[in-house]
Amino acid sequence: MFEKALPLLESYFGYRSFRTGQEHAIRAVLDGENTICVMPTGGGKSICYQIPALVLPGTTIVISPLISLMKDQVDTLLQVGIPATFINSSLSFREANQRMQDALQGKYKLLYIAPERLESSDFIEDLKNMEIPLVAVDEAHCISQWGHDFRPSYRHIQQMVHSLPQKPIVLALTATATPRVREDICSLLKIDEENTIITGFERVNLSFSVIKGQDRIKYLVDYIKKNEKEAGIIYAATRKNVDQLFERLRKENVNVARYHAGMGDDERAGEQERFLQDKASVMVATSAFGMGIDKSNIRYVLHFQLPKNMESYYQEAGRAGRDGLESECVLLHSSQDVQIQRFLIDQSSERNRIHAELEKLQQMVDYCHTENCLQEFILNYFGETETEPCGRCSNCTDDRTSIDVTKEAQMVMSCVIRMGQRFGKTLTAQVLTGSKNKKVTELGFDKLTTYGIMKDQGAKEVSDFIEFLISQELIAIEQGTYPTLYVSPKGKDILLGKHQVRRRESAKVKQVSNADPLFEELREVRKKIAETEKVPPFMIFSDASLKDMCVKAPQTSEQLLQVSGVGEHKLQKYGLEFIQAIRAYCEANTDYKSEIAAEEKAPKKPAKKAAGDSHIETLNLHKNNYSIKEIAEKRDLAISTVENHLIQCAQHGLDVDFLTLIPAEYLLLIRKAVEEAGRDRLKPIKELLPEEVSYFMIKAYLYFISKKK
Repeated sequence: MFEKALPLLESYFGYRSFRTGQEHAIRAVLDGENTICVMPTGGGKSICYQIPALVLPGTTIVISPLISLMKDQVDTLLQVGIPATFINSSLSFREANQRMQDALQGKYKLLYIAPERLESSDFIEDLKNMEIPLVAVDEAHCISQWGHDFRPSYRHIQQMVHSLPQKPIVLALTATATPRVREDICSLLKIDEENTIITGFERVNLSFSVIKGQDRIKYLVDYIKKNEKEAGIIYAATRKNVDQLFERLRKENVNVARYHAGMGDDERAGEQERFLQDKASVMVATSAFGMGIDKSNIRYVLHFQLPKNMESYYQEAGRAGRDGLESECVLLHSSQDVQIQRFLIDQSSERNRIHAELEKLQQMVDYCHTENCLQEFILNYFGETETEPCGRCSNCTDDRTSIDVTKEAQMVMSCVIRMGQRFGKTLTAQVLTGSKNKKVTELGFDKLTTYGIMKDQGAKEVSDFIEFLISQELIAIEQGTYPTLYVSPKGKDILLGKHQVRRRESAKVKQVSNADPLFEELREVRKKIAETEKVPPFMIFSDASLKDMCVKAPQTSEQLLQVSGVGEHKLQKYGLEFIQAIRAYCEANTDYKSEIAAEEKAPKKPAKKAAGDSHIETLNLHKNNYSIKEIAEKRDLAISTVENHLIQCAQHGLDVDFLTLIPAEYLLLIRKAVEEAGRDRLKPIKELLPEEVSYFMIKAYLYFISKKK
């Protein structure tokens, strides 16, 4: 059945090859195997069930946690000519009933439902009367109590699957599952852990940055103004912060929208629609926004405050660059954010989960303070151990000069101590700058030797410097009714002259994208079509497709079909308007046309192998006696990817010499563990073995003994 998959991908979606992991997942589903697929946000998870839905008879059920995600995905499918619909609480009883009747008559290839629907016995009875070959569980981490977004209604999925007469295949999909969460998903959805597809968590088109000890508002405003033509999201921790930032940006004449749970349903929906339609370029929101947003042309995500855990951060940051174009993820860190998140965790978490949530928060704090690669820190968090620096993040590319600020640091810390270590940042800055504030004089702080010793600077500037010292853990914050400052043991060493303090110059605001004039013209064409069709512009064509049009400058239907993301259906609907715009631009700009012609005449580089052949290339190197590590280095892949390639080859019946991949000292141990625990599940085997024995070694051994028989 797989041979039908690639033509469908090309004709409906306009892509000529699968991305990493997609082919493997689709093959597994079409072979009838329950499978878990872990791909980063923007990695193309939806294709993994949409293509099988087109191949298999009947209607695929997609379980999705958010209403907005369903609507976006259904609208996108309808745009390419695939019959799909959703049933959720946004519909009236009559609308939902009509859609279910149509589904029972087989009018849809995909039916999206909210997990809460599975609590209705009537709904389950209707499903029993449908032909359902596949159940796709999106955001599958929601089923695990160890996940960052546990939803009890997800626990009804396996019961529903079990009740269906024809036993559908189950495909679980997630972007943010730690090893513990993946185990939980497999256990609860009856997926063999061997059928785990992990493409790696790295988003190679994203660059990560952490900004500390700077004026956050100033940085934010500068950033947005420098990238005013691009779409972006700003996440804030509380509704109050969202409202304040929204008002501030409006004063700066930024075309901004906002979204949080304190707004009315209609207002929230209206603001979301403005953002999706590109009528607002910036969305300021709490974490209530974004998980279900399929908008592909978001060029940056700024976190104004620290998120509560790495899963939330990576998922929210992953809203950027879903079309594969370069995008930025910036976290503006301030130490006081930690206390805000502690408070929110204490208010919203079950008592038995608070300790675990605080541990996750601490890992977020560690991320903000690491001097190593930020992307590598994230990958390690999600269980990838064979990693290397990304070369893109702020830590990898930081070439800012630093200056010695030891003397200034000693001034501030001396002042904190002389004030009794009982006051906050604002009052401390006022004392240092010689403020005549009534409270300063009433408390007698104008008599201190540190009063006015930094009067050549403004109170805001000194306050930012104190923030920098907090980020360096030289000054700490004591939480009480009012946060107060005290000098940490590390800070006391600075006061004693044991170490220097150096501060880098302020991080400069980057411009995310430099669009050429043709791109801007095509963006206008797309916007007009989207207004007529009443859909978001990115659903017409993604930014990546427009960029490809700029490179290829297609002036015929045949040429336009060669553009990434242009399928037959969209060519018929929209092709002519884009071709006319490109022709007009090339006629008015003859230099542009000649540049394209020169590129076409230039010797072509050999085409890259399709992603689907990648595992074969790995197998050939394996047969030439390259080790896994050597293959990874030679092919510039993660070790986990090479291991997955070899497992994939074995699943397809190709010859892999697994015995050479297991260190001899572990062979006997694995054999004994398998004899004791059986072959049904990997986890019980792993628990009987030393930590150095990986799941891959166990899988390799199991394939070896199965081949012997």
